[in-house]
Amino acid sequence: MTTAAPGGTGTLDLPPLVDQHCHGVLRGALSAADFESYLTESDRPAAAGTTFFDTQTGFAVRRWCPPLLGLAPHCTPGEYLARRRELGAAEARRLLLRGAGIGTYLVDTGLPGDLTGPHETAEAGGGTGHEIVRLETLAERVAAGVRAAGEEAAGACAEVFVAGLADAVRDAARTAVGFKSIAAYRHGLALAPEPPAPAEVMTAARTWLATGAHRLTDPVLLRHLLWLATGTGRPLQLHTGFGDPDLRLHHSDPALLTDFAHATAGTGTDLVLLHCYPYHRQAGYLAHAFPHVHADIGLSLTHTGPRATAVLAAFLELTPFGKLLFSTDAYGLPELYTVGSAAFRTALEEVLGGWVRSGAWSQADATRVAGLVGAGNARRVYGLAGG
Repeated sequence: MTTAAPGGTGTLDLPPLVDQHCHGVLRGALSAADFESYLTESDRPAAAGTTFFDTQTGFAVRRWCPPLLGLAPHCTPGEYLARRRELGAAEARRLLLRGAGIGTYLVDTGLPGDLTGPHETAEAGGGTGHEIVRLETLAERVAAGVRAAGEEAAGACAEVFVAGLADAVRDAARTAVGFKSIAAYRHGLALAPEPPAPAEVMTAARTWLATGAHRLTDPVLLRHLLWLATGTGRPLQLHTGFGDPDLRLHHSDPALLTDFAHATAGTGTDLVLLHCYPYHRQAGYLAHAFPHVHADIGLSLTHTGPRATAVLAAFLELTPFGKLLFSTDAYGLPELYTVGSAAFRTALEEVLGGWVRSGAWSQADATRVAGLVGAGNARRVYGLAGG
């Protein structure tokens, strides 16, 4: 590889990666317990007598991150965290992000907390940053504004919300490179595929606003958001598969989006299926069958450790090579950028290198496909410079 990023054996000439789905990094110092909480998708403490360092992600952090901070690979968690505290959060962030080999960050800004934004994240990593707007967060922000304005009549409140939501999505599309939906969390992906009728939207808005609930879970409004985003022509990321316990995993199977893929064909909007695991073969099928559907490897490789090789190979069974996109889904810890990049590079070297050695692929084709998955496909889908 041409970069000094961790992972791989040097047989593939990768450009700086485009991380097409990630989140900001925490700015402040972390306790050991807080650090560990970001090594898992669980929202609960580790079981008594155990640690989240004893996971594939925890082991990967201890393998790939210590050398970037001046320590030996596989040092103890205590040694690693002590070195991190010694350097300080900002310097550790800089060293870890710059060591990941990522040149472009597409940052989902919809999570709460003291997190770096797209440009601050990219500056620490020595790259460029762009925003991905989370639709549900945008809708909740618009609703909060309408409620705060104190519209007297419920109908008028709903009308203001619906009009304001359309304006907010349209305005966001002027600067963001894409949108993201977490409908899989809020309802599940078994949504009616067609756009809801205006009267349905107004009724659902009136009902939701009247409850005073912050969290948007209404399936009509979730569908409305998807179609508002589709109307902008910006790529639409959809959470599928693995996630935290707020998710019902069987409701996040990307195969549930088949009718939506049919409905959105020909709209000019690309759909990007995030994460996908353990339904990565279903995602590969959809990317195979529909020209506007793409699959993403983020999160899947980070949490599967040395088995990331098998997971990546499964993604590549049906997914056309111009339809698979790299991401880390890193959140909170800069280490997760390092680990996501290293898992990808290592798995890519093993999978494609093995196919070259067997004679199934040429070295030139392996290098070309590696560049597509690592950067080129994302540059094309999101219209990024250099694509």
